[in-house]
Amino acid sequence: MNWIDSLFCTPSAMQTIVVISLVCAAGLALGKIRFLGVSLGIACVFFVGIIGGHIGLAIDPRMLEYAENFGLVLFVYCLGLSVGPGFFGSLAHKGLALNAWSMAVILTGTVMAIALCPLTGISLPDMAGILCGATTNTPALGAAQQTLAQLGVARNGAALSCAVTYPLGVVGVILAILVLRKLFVKAKDLAVRVEEDDKDTYIARFNVVNPALEGKTLAEITSMIHFRFIISRIWRGKEVIVPRSVTKLQMGDRLMVVMTKDELSALDILFGERIKKEDWNSEEVDWNAIDSKVGSRIIVMTYPGLNGKSLGSLHLRQTYNVNVSRITRGDIKLLATPDLRLQYGDRLHVVGDPQSLDAVQAFFGNSALSLEEPNLAAIFIGIILGLALGSIPVSFPGMSVPVKLGVAGGPIIVGILVGAFGPRFGLITYTTRSASLMLRKLGLSFFLACLGLASGVQFFETVFRPEGLMWVGVGFLLTVLPVVIVGLIALRTGKMDYGTICGILCGAMANPMALAYANDTIEGDTPSVSYATVYPLGMFARVIIVQVMLMFLL
Repeated sequence: MNWIDSLFCTPSAMQTIVVISLVCAAGLALGKIRFLGVSLGIACVFFVGIIGGHIGLAIDPRMLEYAENFGLVLFVYCLGLSVGPGFFGSLAHKGLALNAWSMAVILTGTVMAIALCPLTGISLPDMAGILCGATTNTPALGAAQQTLAQLGVARNGAALSCAVTYPLGVVGVILAILVLRKLFVKAKDLAVRVEEDDKDTYIARFNVVNPALEGKTLAEITSMIHFRFIISRIWRGKEVIVPRSVTKLQMGDRLMVVMTKDELSALDILFGERIKKEDWNSEEVDWNAIDSKVGSRIIVMTYPGLNGKSLGSLHLRQTYNVNVSRITRGDIKLLATPDLRLQYGDRLHVVGDPQSLDAVQAFFGNSALSLEEPNLAAIFIGIILGLALGSIPVSFPGMSVPVKLGVAGGPIIVGILVGAFGPRFGLITYTTRSASLMLRKLGLSFFLACLGLASGVQFFETVFRPEGLMWVGVGFLLTVLPVVIVGLIALRTGKMDYGTICGILCGAMANPMALAYANDTIEGDTPSVSYATVYPLGMFARVIIVQVMLMFLL
């Protein structure tokens, strides 16, 4: 049976793969088990790794470090890449307020952790691990370990303190939102408050009754005003026109106009009359049934040569006699303005006659099969750039050692930037949702498995000694108190419903398990929406804050 011993116990490249795969497979399987409606999910890989380390499963330390760092880099970079396209847009609108509440949770917990160090006698490196475990934020632990290594401080204590506080960090957020609901939430707080985004595209039909527009071209009209809109069709008597910049308006023209919602009142004044009884914003509208002469088609941009090109530079109206009215990018609908840069995978809503639509469809590619092939080269290039950024030392006044973003901070920043601006430089950053989730889960599974194996050797010895029990108690306080305090203040303002607040709290604590519980107990999808809005910045903030805390105070 020597082959079994070599497979599981003798350190080698093959043994490393087998042990990590075994831990990941067992952890992911156990993570699906629900107890009282709650499952640990991918976090269970961490606990299986701890048990494996405790019973003697060990791999070569250098291979362990490599697998752990590679998994962390893959996870944080792909996370940044997936949220990059909508990240800056969310910050510019309602996401700014949601992220402010998230930062309040993060800063409250950080201040509490620093204040508890002298009160409890817990060292700052151990407190950093407790904070990471209490907030179930393993990337922040990776950043803390990198910083401790730069400072020449032993980092095992941080990993152990994170390991012993992580379990209550998982359930603590759920307990906190339960306390909020049972003691402070009123019936009106449970009602979903829908706020329309004035920057979303909106479609309406207008009659031209403003005599000042008679005989003026669309180019002349747009040059006189500061807001933007797209006219996709013009009905003039029985004639249907696909307008161009030289098209002149006449009194009585009926216009199909795409705009942002906040420009609606201005266009009411410009054209003079809006047909209010019609609703053109329903998903059930059959655009091809409106008239037989002009059709509408959704075309997917899959031709790599157009990635990053501005829509106006393609001269589609002059070349193909078509109008692009709006563009869908992920879940976001964008107004098709000339300066809008196209991204691989964009879905263009194009209006024109059938022959013209066939021609422009071939121009853009429209190959759904191409979207199933992720551009791995861009991912590896981004990882290289992220690690390069993470290795740059940045000096701050009063700090003896320069700060580095490390393997956690650098890749997530570059991922966000590449996701947002990569197409401008010809990078194809599109990947399917399933591929993105798989890469993130693969990376996070690797990281959690290695982290658990490294911590498991001394885990139970630490928990069952007085110091370990103190860590557990302090971690529970760092989990529950910031959530309850900030959640209660947010409720008292009366500006957000309970579901939105739960999503903010879960995102600030990087706790998908608590989010799953919130989704199961709250009607609507407001927890998921607010969670997705605050999670990227919250993850990034915790990665940076824990490093700054160690660099300034250690």
